[in-house]
Amino acid sequence: MSSERTHDSAERARLLRLATRASVAVALVLIALKGGVWLASGSVSLLAGLIDSLMDAGASIINLFAVGYALKPADKEHRFGHGKAEALAGLAQAAFISGSALLVLLQGVDRLLHPQPLDAAWSGIAVMLFSIIATLGLLALQRHVIKRTGSTAIGADALHYRSDLLLNLSIIAALLLAQFGVQRADALFGLAIALFIAFGAVQIGRQAVQILMDRELPDGVRAHTLQLARSIPGVLDIHDLRTRESGQHWFMQLHLELPAELSLAQAHEIGEQVRLAIITHYPQAEVLVHKDPA
Repeated sequence: MSSERTHDSAERARLLRLATRASVAVALVLIALKGGVWLASGSVSLLAGLIDSLMDAGASIINLFAVGYALKPADKEHRFGHGKAEALAGLAQAAFISGSALLVLLQGVDRLLHPQPLDAAWSGIAVMLFSIIATLGLLALQRHVIKRTGSTAIGADALHYRSDLLLNLSIIAALLLAQFGVQRADALFGLAIALFIAFGAVQIGRQAVQILMDRELPDGVRAHTLQLARSIPGVLDIHDLRTRESGQHWFMQLHLELPAELSLAQAHEIGEQVRLAIITHYPQAEVLVHKDPA
């Protein structure tokens, strides 16, 4: 069991590092492409895309270091590990994304009041199509990593990359409309994108705060945990189940009600069976079992 958990932890660490590095690489490539086309066109929508990619790069770099720190094993100063670094990275991402939304909003209002013709629109459309393909590839990788690890930081990263898909489609629509003389469409799409980005920032921040405040694990996980514990022969009842999440680790505490006539060794054996039943289904969990005489 110990070797299996070690292998599982190593695989989780590998996937998390792969996802964070891929995110940084994609963001840097898109910054270079969008920056060049924005300088040629002056599009507010393209500026929105460029600023969003800059924020993506900043958030992804924070993720890269935060996930690396969160994967460090527990030590004397941090007995429960360093997992909450992921939630702190989520808060930093929320701040980055909020800043990008504000910048795009201000630029969109200015361009709405003072519309200007766009140049190099077709180059912008080509870059946006490439951005969509690159983002879809990154999201496929992130979806796999989230499914295997449940990472908050990667989940937050995936959230704003999913919003990038809508952003890129909106930019293409704005550039096409501008080609047909609807100049204010670029500014209007920029404003809509800014509001959408801000909404995503609120979601990311809320999720990170919930983890930092030690919110309980989902009800389905808690119910299943109780079911697993009650399935062990000798367990009469369970109370005071407490759970929380810290990065890649879950922490669970529960009290077992056992027959009062059991010896200490027998009670310990039942408690160990309960612990093993839970970590077999949830290998990321650290389980503390207390035994009470019924």
